[in-house]
Amino acid sequence: MPARRILQLGDPVLRRVSERIPDPAGARLVLRDLRATLHEFQRTHGFGRGISAIQIGEAARLIYIEFDGAPYELFNPVFERVSDEKFRLWDDCFSFPNLMVLVERSRSVRVRYQDAHGEPLVVDAEGAFSELLQHEMDHLDGILAVDRAVSRDAFSTRDEWLRRQGRSRA
Repeated sequence: MPARRILQLGDPVLRRVSERIPDPAGARLVLRDLRATLHEFQRTHGFGRGISAIQIGEAARLIYIEFDGAPYELFNPVFERVSDEKFRLWDDCFSFPNLMVLVERSRSVRVRYQDAHGEPLVVDAEGAFSELLQHEMDHLDGILAVDRAVSRDAFSTRDEWLRRQGRSRA
């Protein structure tokens, strides 16, 4: 399975709004590439939980996530519910892996999507999983974490962020 190049901050394709997938079964190759690209990123960077199709140049409403040991293949995801309760966290992104951004996200969400066979599914998420879904869903609409920064001081390089956390890069 080939890993694909991940588009980087500044590439105008990242700002495109992704198109609905009429036949999820027809997008299996893109899903395969997303999985391979996520695994390659994890291998080379030591982190990563999810990726959207637009990050590999495919303007399709498709997200692949691995969270708490479970894979999620989300075709045509839409928010069904977004909580009013918010929390702040330092976010990172495959498209700018050395930049951390302080953002505010909803504490919980419900996302309706289709599986690879077109069957409707729903996932309820809280905390870290909720944040991850919101981050990837933003990508489908051309929104990046840098757009969600809570202030002009909400940016840090990864190395500085790790230093402040009392950790260092492995």
